[in-house]
Amino acid sequence: MENENNDNQINIELSEEIAEGIFSNLAIITHSNTEFVLDFIRVMPGVPKAKVKSRIILTPEHAKRLMSAMQDNIEKFESINGRIKTQEEPSGFPMNFGGPTAQA
Repeated sequence: MENENNDNQINIELSEEIAEGIFSNLAIITHSNTEFVLDFIRVMPGVPKAKVKSRIILTPEHAKRLMSAMQDNIEKFESINGRIKTQEEPSGFPMNFGGPTAQA
């Protein structure tokens, strides 16, 4: 009986570098008929160019499982911390990060 439980376990290794994580304030999601591609980007104020910091490629089934897991975790977070407020942007994403618009 104990062997059956051990057969279903996965030993996951997390290196120190990966454990530090990568900050992202923009995600772009694209898909084909066989995969979903999630690009995580860090946009900096006043810098017109941004680089993709991480790319994750998922099968459609795993993308749907990720969406479900995210929904579940957001519900749990909001039940403890209150509703997460989001701003509706009229087009694209804010390039001024909510601060004043630059003038020349």
